Amino acid sequence: VQLQASGGGLVQTGGSLRLSCAASGRIFTNYAMGWFRQAPGKEREFVAAITWTYRVSYADSVKGRFTISRDNVMNTLYLQMNSLKPEDTAVYYCAGGSGPTPDHGMAYWGKGTQVTVSS
Repeated sequence: VQLQASGGGLVQTGGSLRLSCAASGRIFTNYAMGWFRQAPGKEREFVAAITWTYRVSYADSVKGRFTISRDNVMNTLYLQMNSLKPEDTAVYYCAGGSGPTPDHGMAYWGKGTQVTVSS
């Protein structure tokens, strides 16, 4: 199973980026998927998740600015990030769930894509 994240880069404060995560080796249609991030010197933290029925959840720090979505035909996960702030700077990881909701945990992890927001 491979999860390949892409779309990261350098953007100014207030800008936007769209991350993609292409999954292969497993069909995630009936499983939750999510995005996590890790900033330098900090632990990995939850960003957003989406269940197999498209129910979404977000960390308080990104609510109203980030939108998670999925395309089950393409087996791809997305994260639209708007109104970016310097504190959003981190390596962003996509993850594939062990079950239909995030409560079941994440079993598969991608390698991450760097997002840097300049002030």
